[in-house]
Amino acid sequence: MIDHKRVNYSKLGFFRFKKLGEDYLLTNDVGDYIFLSQKDFNGYIEGKLEKKSPQYEELKRKNFIREELNLDQYVKGYKQKNQFLFSTGPSLHIIVVTLRCDHKCVYCQASSCSVGDKNKDLSEENARKIVDYIFSVPNNNIAIEFQGGEPLLNWPVVKFIIEYALKKNKKEKKNLEFRLVSNFISMDEEKMNYLFEKAVVFCTSLDGPEELHNQNRIYIKGNSYQITIKWLKKLLKKYKNYYIYQPGALTTVTRRSLPIYKQIIDQYVGLGLDNIVLRPLTPLGMAIKTWQQIGYSTSQFLEFYKRSLDYILELNLKKGLRFREMITTNMATKILTDKDPNYFELRSPCGAGIGQMLYNYNGDIYTCDEGRMVDEEIFRIGNVLTDNYNSIINNQTIKTMCLASCLDNLPCDNCVYKPYCGTCPVVSYVESGNIFPQLPNNSRCQLNKGIFDYIFKKIQKSDKIKKIFTEWATSRYQFNKKLC
Repeated sequence: MIDHKRVNYSKLGFFRFKKLGEDYLLTNDVGDYIFLSQKDFNGYIEGKLEKKSPQYEELKRKNFIREELNLDQYVKGYKQKNQFLFSTGPSLHIIVVTLRCDHKCVYCQASSCSVGDKNKDLSEENARKIVDYIFSVPNNNIAIEFQGGEPLLNWPVVKFIIEYALKKNKKEKKNLEFRLVSNFISMDEEKMNYLFEKAVVFCTSLDGPEELHNQNRIYIKGNSYQITIKWLKKLLKKYKNYYIYQPGALTTVTRRSLPIYKQIIDQYVGLGLDNIVLRPLTPLGMAIKTWQQIGYSTSQFLEFYKRSLDYILELNLKKGLRFREMITTNMATKILTDKDPNYFELRSPCGAGIGQMLYNYNGDIYTCDEGRMVDEEIFRIGNVLTDNYNSIINNQTIKTMCLASCLDNLPCDNCVYKPYCGTCPVVSYVESGNIFPQLPNNSRCQLNKGIFDYIFKKIQKSDKIKKIFTEWATSRYQFNKKLC
């Protein structure tokens, strides 16, 4: 317990703290941190720490001491780590080119429909309106991401959007990027070659070994795993000759995944992928209905995460592999560097409406990908056929989402991990019926705290692991050598 009568408040810069093991972890709003022993912590808060000690020098350098505060450095550091607060509109634009899908995934969040239901396809007319709207956003960076359903089932419109956006960009000269999220069932050589020539970034779903993948991602006409692996191998082989990111894959962790974490990671390593995303289930769409069969508690996922991270670190330390877990990488980037990974769920406020927008097949605009997955219209903010950017960005829903995802004036104000964390109003709404998080009962809060605890314990105990985390954070993407 802290004896508040002994605290010398006049000596202290702003900080939050938590006892982690035998030591205290302190952070400030810039995201700088320090570990102090019980003795040094008492000396710090009582204003009695020896000025020539290494601990005092580190506290001074990181602006934890009021009389040594470098305000210009502090403000510069805050702006550097929170650049998204000073952006000029969303940069990520997700286009649902169709709701049709050839899979029946047990956790589907997208409310997909049958392959034959072409009424759920984006038309070329609406696609043109969406691209025009995207280019009206006052942000020089544009990432257009194709989602579904399965976007390749509406290939003509995918191709139209790429061509039309490239044509517009000859005049606009923005930093334009295309991304495709696909299960690859409808991929062929012609499509693959075209997408490579247009520098499209590929991403697919790979849940692990064949049996697990096929149980989770049911393809009614065949073996989903074999087709996904076939095209992923082709893409990984081909990408080395192009100036684009390595094709990526996402794993969605279900109850079946928990005991076979090593096999899942080995699957990714064996393919030559340089990272894995240990993505927890989100209670949206089909996952709500199947939760009793595929779901798990937060503590169960955290145990899975810890075992998985330990195994990945073992591969890095003992076998010299350069292989990362991306949730850890995003958090480590915020902790160990002066950069922000722009991961929307670790922002305050989050990226809904101000970092990303989603465009449905009928032209409806939603705050985010998760927002369109709720069986209500509360996260809908307009339509490209009737609304312009100025009216959309001033929509009350966007303002409310910003307010609901801002970690100020919440219990988060007292949390040592506030500088690195964020919350998702959509998940809060699904769990509690309220977009404002019901902390500390919010599952994402419990999950983030558990992961941050484990990362900081690793950093605290091992300089080698801290070095690995720093390498993950400072080289987030593996480029082709020709790009450098």
